[in-house]
Amino acid sequence: MEKRKLEKLGIETSLLGFGCMRFPTLPDGKIDEAEAERMLDKAIASGVNYIDTAYPYHNGESEPLVGKVLKKYDRSSFFLATKLPLWAVNSVDDAKRIFEEQLQRLQTDYIDFYLLHAVNKEKWDAMKELGVVEYCAKLKEEGKIRYYGFSFHDDYEVFDEILHYRDWDFCQIQYNYMDTQEQAGDKGYALAESLGVPLVIMEPIKGGSLANFSEDINDRFHKMDPDRSVASYALRWVGSHPNVKVILSGMSTMDQVEDNLKTFQDFSTLSEAEEKEIESIVTELRSRVQNGCTGCRYCMPCPAGVNIPGNFKVWNNYHMYRTYDHVKWSWEKELKEEEKAKNCIKCGKCETLCPQKLSIRDNLVQVQKDLDERIFK
Repeated sequence: MEKRKLEKLGIETSLLGFGCMRFPTLPDGKIDEAEAERMLDKAIASGVNYIDTAYPYHNGESEPLVGKVLKKYDRSSFFLATKLPLWAVNSVDDAKRIFEEQLQRLQTDYIDFYLLHAVNKEKWDAMKELGVVEYCAKLKEEGKIRYYGFSFHDDYEVFDEILHYRDWDFCQIQYNYMDTQEQAGDKGYALAESLGVPLVIMEPIKGGSLANFSEDINDRFHKMDPDRSVASYALRWVGSHPNVKVILSGMSTMDQVEDNLKTFQDFSTLSEAEEKEIESIVTELRSRVQNGCTGCRYCMPCPAGVNIPGNFKVWNNYHMYRTYDHVKWSWEKELKEEEKAKNCIKCGKCETLCPQKLSIRDNLVQVQKDLDERIFK
């Protein structure tokens, strides 16, 4: 198993981390505990020593299951990560109560890696004002957490502000070869590296979008090495960055566990030829984008209730990746019926506000046509 040294912390973690947010489930939606335990046991036996969960995962079921499974292992043999759900914190007392509940759920006396969960500007400012940021620092002083960090979901400028606020032990960002300019992105990676802050990476496969493409793109990956999965290239791209210390994968099947173990047990960084081919593939994928919506939301709110950037995101992903199961899920689950393109009343207000000067009304007609007729007819 590939390991990475976190020199700042004086420890060594497995480069592959087990993300416990996508366990297999039973028909009633509950975690298939027997299979989840089998998967965790397989990963741990193969050298994975970083286990990542969070308070809300699987409707609160993930932490208790992880605690139960890990109880049979020597506590010093693994690193346990979990997160404080900032949206549920309105006072330091809330943070204290939730942290104590997490210790009980996880059947442990301390957390190795404790994160402020899903930090953005609004939550960051609120947690500073409430004293929660300092409360968590106190938990470290007391030995109840060993390493203190945050997971991040906002723009680079906010990342810069937070990273410079205190001497963080680590931080967790979204990073993959398609999202180098999104959120923290390449600039955030470089900043963390320059400050000596170790990185844990989430969404290395972009929620599964980088595991399977249209046949023409899949063929380009398989021509590089027919024995490697398409997903393995996304993981190796992230792992080719030296300040990446843990790459989280939310595994939901034993096949995914075994494929990831294959990638990380005989790990190799990308060759120059592989890097160039992936760059070329990214260029091809981005050329399929239908419009230049940046998600700035200047067009919002829409008088008719249409989620304009949400529709364009699904539409562009549909054309880029051509992985219809993912797009179908987004179209049906992420957008409410009243937010869909068909509800546009063609008032044109959005087009007067759009910095990209997009033909929003015409584009929304095409969104509905493509997603209703071409995928779900």
